[in-house]
Amino acid sequence: MNQRKTYNKLPVAWEGIPFIALSLAVTVVLLFLDWKFFAIPMMVLTLFIIYFFRDPDRTRIPNESAILTPADGKVIAIEDLPEGDYHYPNGAKKVSIFMSLLNAHINRIPISGKITGLSYHPGKFFSANRDKASIYNERNIVTLETHNRARIDFVQIAGLIARRISCWVHEGEVVEAGQRFGLIRFGSRLEVYLPPHCTIIATKGQKVKAGQTILGYLGETKDEKQNKAQE
Repeated sequence: MNQRKTYNKLPVAWEGIPFIALSLAVTVVLLFLDWKFFAIPMMVLTLFIIYFFRDPDRTRIPNESAILTPADGKVIAIEDLPEGDYHYPNGAKKVSIFMSLLNAHINRIPISGKITGLSYHPGKFFSANRDKASIYNERNIVTLETHNRARIDFVQIAGLIARRISCWVHEGEVVEAGQRFGLIRFGSRLEVYLPPHCTIIATKGQKVKAGQTILGYLGETKDEKQNKAQE
């Protein structure tokens, strides 16, 4: 996993520049040699690489309780984890998003808060649209604490041909909703684990855009409800 902060103001991700430069150089050489049979496919490949690493600007949604999707793609699963789960003893809501090769692969922070943990796990490279990918594949878990102390985890999961996870945030960093935080190369999956009191408005099969589509709303934590009851 690459933890360098590689966001820049170019229309493509910084990590894509070496791939673009190499394929462009090969294309130029082939054209110079007048090997058009090879040059045309290389030109198409270069355009695809530029398209894959595109980094579009997104307008931030001014709603502190809105939980934004952290990835472009398609919602492939929405699950309720019961209480007593090893990682989430109070239960959780899990939303899984699959990113195809045609989606923009820049990942974005789903809600403002503070990064309280980063946990990288090496693993296998099953197809990212299969359920076992979330268990066995290489993944990076980012844990965030919101303004009302709710815990949200979002997990970058490598796929069949996605062999590189980049995370650009650090533990202790204060982040904003919609902020770029990483990238996964060449088809992958991203999962969000939300508190059980959240309201999910996204639906299975829905196409989503990172930093723009609202997955749901945070709602009140148990501590906030208890405090209101005591007032």
